[in-house]
Amino acid sequence: MLAHQMALESPMIEAEMIEAMEFPDLTDRFGVSGVPQTTINAGAATVVGAVPEEYLLSEIQRVAAKN
Repeated sequence: MLAHQMALESPMIEAEMIEAMEFPDLTDRFGVSGVPQTTINAGAATVVGAVPEEYLLSEIQRVAAKN
């Protein structure tokens, strides 16, 4: 949900939510080990669980700095 809130506030962020049990191919592809799971830039980083906004933002910034 936090990623969706960020996507609403910035045109540079896109977010999609899927039901892990209904899409086993995606679950396997992204190695879902818990929910919620936020995958950043197709697997460049992964955040599992509900985390504070500051933590998710720092992970997004870390990945963006590599590109």
